[in-house]
Amino acid sequence: MKYVHVGINVTNLEKSIEFYQKVFGVSPVKVKDDYAKFLLEQPGLNFTLNVRDEVNGNQVNHFGFQVEKSEEITAHKERLEKEGFFARDEMDTTCCYAVQDKFWVTDPDGNEWEFFFTKADSDVHKIESASCCVTGDTSNSCC
Repeated sequence: MKYVHVGINVTNLEKSIEFYQKVFGVSPVKVKDDYAKFLLEQPGLNFTLNVRDEVNGNQVNHFGFQVEKSEEITAHKERLEKEGFFARDEMDTTCCYAVQDKFWVTDPDGNEWEFFFTKADSDVHKIESASCCVTGDTSNSCC
């Protein structure tokens, strides 16, 4: 398998391209009036934006990047904050049967992106005081 493919619907292609250029750190490889394609080598991801008249919130639970080292969380968070994004932290949280450091950013159509580092496994799904992958609706969880 060469790439994982994710295609999402967006309402404003220009704003979405701007957001994803900053998040991915690369420009799209193809842009049309109603479409854009990003091709990331690391991780192998074919990510497309498809223009629709209306997108109602987050149509999926969330997307994410699992990083190899704890330091990468800080580096990505600082990089995206310099780009003007608000990053919501969840450090040393128990979520999805793991102890993790993570942060979240949200695209123009409400899709949430998680950057996370797994510190250890846990026998507990989540600690109730943690927001654990909540995407606006407290009944949603990441797993």
